[in-house]
Amino acid sequence: MSDTRSRSLADELRARDDDALVALLRERPDLRTPVPADLAALAARATTRPSVQRALDHLDEFTLQVLDAAVALPDRSTVVAIQQLVDHDVAGALDTLRRQALVYGSDDDLTVARTVREIVGDPAGLGPAAEVALRGYGPARLAGLLADLDLASSGDPVQDARTVARHLSDVPLLEALLATADTGVHEVLAALTTSPNGRLGRADRPVGRATAQTPVEWLLAHGLLIAVDATTVVLPREVGLYLRGGRVHADTASEAPSPVLTEAPTERTDHTAAGAAATFVRLVDDLLDTWASDPPKALRSGGLGVRDRARTAAVLDVDQEHLNFLVEAAHAAGLLGTGGDIDEVWLPTTIYDGWRTESVASRWWTLASGWLTTMRVAGLSGSKDNRGKVLAPLGPDLARSIAPAVRRDVLDSLLALPPGQATSTESVRDRLRWRTPRLFGRLRDGLVTWTLREAELLGLAAGGALGQHGRLLAAGDDDGAVAALEALLPEPLDHVLLQADLTAVAPGPLTGELAQRLGVLADVESRGGATVYRFSDASVRRALDLGWSAAEVLELLAAHSRTPVPQPLTYLVEDIARRHGRVRVGVASAYLRCDDPGLLSEILADRRVTTLRLRRLAPTVLAAQAPADTVLTRLREMGHAPAAESPEGDIVVRRPDARRTSPPRRLPSPAPVTELPTTVLSAAVRAIRAGDHARTVVKRPAGGMGGPPSSPTVDVLALLQDTAATGETLWIGYVDAHGQATQRLIEPQLVEGGFVEAFDHLRQEMRRFAVHRITGAAAIDQPVS
Repeated sequence: MSDTRSRSLADELRARDDDALVALLRERPDLRTPVPADLAALAARATTRPSVQRALDHLDEFTLQVLDAAVALPDRSTVVAIQQLVDHDVAGALDTLRRQALVYGSDDDLTVARTVREIVGDPAGLGPAAEVALRGYGPARLAGLLADLDLASSGDPVQDARTVARHLSDVPLLEALLATADTGVHEVLAALTTSPNGRLGRADRPVGRATAQTPVEWLLAHGLLIAVDATTVVLPREVGLYLRGGRVHADTASEAPSPVLTEAPTERTDHTAAGAAATFVRLVDDLLDTWASDPPKALRSGGLGVRDRARTAAVLDVDQEHLNFLVEAAHAAGLLGTGGDIDEVWLPTTIYDGWRTESVASRWWTLASGWLTTMRVAGLSGSKDNRGKVLAPLGPDLARSIAPAVRRDVLDSLLALPPGQATSTESVRDRLRWRTPRLFGRLRDGLVTWTLREAELLGLAAGGALGQHGRLLAAGDDDGAVAALEALLPEPLDHVLLQADLTAVAPGPLTGELAQRLGVLADVESRGGATVYRFSDASVRRALDLGWSAAEVLELLAAHSRTPVPQPLTYLVEDIARRHGRVRVGVASAYLRCDDPGLLSEILADRRVTTLRLRRLAPTVLAAQAPADTVLTRLREMGHAPAAESPEGDIVVRRPDARRTSPPRRLPSPAPVTELPTTVLSAAVRAIRAGDHARTVVKRPAGGMGGPPSSPTVDVLALLQDTAATGETLWIGYVDAHGQATQRLIEPQLVEGGFVEAFDHLRQEMRRFAVHRITGAAAIDQPVS
């Protein structure tokens, strides 16, 4: 009867149809770039460690549990055996593993790729198989163990180890044996069931059944524990499976955890989220407007200093975590960057002025889309890196490449909720952890929490559910999201109510242009259902410094007020305008010029200007030993209304957009895995098959030992890996260090790092062979032509 089993993964891939190979390239996209030269190259690439790790990282928890069960069994196992270890239908999970070439073969002859076994290691906390663990025993100790177990020794250590392994796999025998064990033995086994390695006293000397005195010695004598070194024992995998009731995992995670749902009326969610969106836009606007006039310094190492954070948080009336997200969102949207003539400071960018004239919904979309794609993680601000350094917001060390993907996963989870239902952070986290448990470390766990909080601050969601505009944005409908938000927000107003106490009340959100101009003329005193602005000497002078005249100020107020301009406000504007510019400040370091010598004498006599080191150069000119900006600030603090003067003697008009910087350089977003059309993947498969067909077929000599076989390196590597898993014997051609070509019969044990550890039948010892020196390989039962 001929052996129809696949000899290698390359043979398995050759037996697949084109649709199966297309599925492999689709589910493991790293295998297709560049297109492998042939199927042997595809098999070799599919079993490289980085590629296998990437594939395992994207498997769900149940599929990984099924893979653990397959790894717990020897190769050439069966679907029935795997299903017994999982106690659940494994067909779907095995289909996934087969499609991705992590497991291959028929239902009665399954092989786990060698690299997969190496990466998984001891599955689910089980110990090594007895055959592997017993490799540390010398021939004498192994023969003694066989004698204690009433088993005959063959004289071959490998075969004897297999005999012990079969003995430990006999469930009725283990039941009968442990029924005679005392309580201490059962206590030791219970301690090792979930943690198979333990330091439980001396284990370096052979102990027979007749001389065993302690529970550990009794277990060693019966082969239920195996000594690893002088002080460490290990529970063989066969015994561990028996103690676990024949299952690899105590709990089978066959499905993702069901979401924990709570009622969340759609209308309430929509309006709450819309309100949060409008608030977030306003806070970003206030942040940038504040920093335009008083920019904080950028730290030498990048980021925002502690004092500036505290000051800005107090101005905006938000906590530190909220502020961190505001500045990072503004930066991600391209609205905030570094600039400055001497010291670097944080300033609005040139994009900001156009952004603030757009509708609230459009401004929100700019912020939300920037947040979705940025790799920067605001939630890391305040934490410490590996060197103990505190990470500052806007600093260089906040980028994490997985952040956009996690945000997308979180929003997709919320998008999948039934309408009118909300969920919790813990529920979303548990479901995402089930989807990719290998990837779900501490960072990803934190990213889920931060994403949900930031989505609510940004106004995509409220109370664990997406608003209508948030759902549309998550679904990729940007225009629909903007339109939905605009429908939820109140119509912006183009008027205010001027009060006699020098305040203006905006009964709702103002248009962008009016809010911007009113923000120059007055300071926000309070917010809520209505916003209260207060006019003062400083705020009116701010408008005059920008080049406005008193008439233009009063005209603006009259045009946008539903009430007449109060007389006190008119007096304030006209008085400040009359005094504005009487004193001119230029550069000496600075100088003061005024047509009224008496006013300059008054200033010179004031003790508050001592630090300016003023001296009179002429009746109408004072020189100062301080920068012009410092002189302007001090005079304004004293109640004067000075104006800056150019070298030509003209008043310097400072435009509101004068302090701007270039948009920040965007960090490149992680390249999304492109879903290639089937036609493209089919073309790749045809190219691989053509290369496979065109490979040179090198004839092997007849007779099994006539001369060294010759085959491509990728075939050699694939064959070595497969036979290391199956224990078969290979005939290899090998060139030694002196360039001498030889033939060897070897039994590979481990393939790693470009070397193969194998039992050399010619020398009857373990040897190490360099893979690149192997000129060819063939199984000894393979026909040679």
